[in-house]
Parts: sequence; structure tokens; C-alpha cells
Amino acid sequence: MKLPKDKKIVLFDGVCNLCNSAVTFIIEHDKKDVFRFASLQSEIGRKLVEERGMDPEELDSIVLIDPGVAYYRKSTAALEISRELSGGYSLLKNFLFIPESLRDGIYNFIANKRYKWYGKKESCMISTPELKSKFLD
Repeated sequence: MKLPKDKKIVLFDGVCNLCNSAVTFIIEHDKKDVFRFASLQSEIGRKLVEERGMDPEELDSIVLIDPGVAYYRKSTAALEISRELSGGYSLLKNFLFIPESLRDGIYNFIANKRYKWYGKKESCMISTPELKSKFLD
């Protein structure tokens, strides 16, 4: 598995409608082409999670991997992603000053309700040919 060294990798729940919408949003606002994506359910997603000492069966949150630097989960991942987005969205990084336990409490509340509120797909999203280069396989 060869990962792009100059791209940050976003791992997401590929069957979650909210998560798929978030990926679409990130792609639309990633004007500097910073991110690549893989679902947590994919072979590469599972391998990347395991390499970082996390259990893929227990993981239900977004993960941001900055190769050779660090990885982030939950609210910290979301705010670190916002740092790279175009428009005013990069200002969301300023919420990193809020204690992680409080941010993750809110994140967990939404994550635990996401299937109920936004629904679930039967399988991972399929990218269009134009977007295929953004996804790791």
C-alpha cells in the first residue's frame, strides 16, 4: 500500500449519510487539494487504523492522518480538517481551545444519533470518475 506523502488522509464511515455528506463538503472546499479519502470499512482504511493501534471494529469516528506527523480522531480531526478548507471554514480551527473532552462529548452525542437522524447506506459511497483520484483503494 503506497500512500501519498503530501496528502492528508480522511477515514470516514462509508455507510453513514452524514459522513458521506461531510466528505462531499470537504472535497468541495478543498481548493488546495490537501485531502485523500478512504472509508473505515475498506481494506486500506482498516489497515491504516490498525497501524495506529486502534481497533477498526470499535471505531465509529472520523480519523485524519497527517502522514509522518500525527493522526487525529473525533472533534480534533474535524477541526484539523477545517484548517485546510477554503472560505471562512478555516476559522473553525479556533474551537481547538475548547477542552477535547467537551468537544468530543458533543461529537459523540451526534455520532451516536447519526444513523437515526441521517440514515445509513447499504454499502460505501461510490465516487464518480472525476472524484476517483481523491479516494485511496
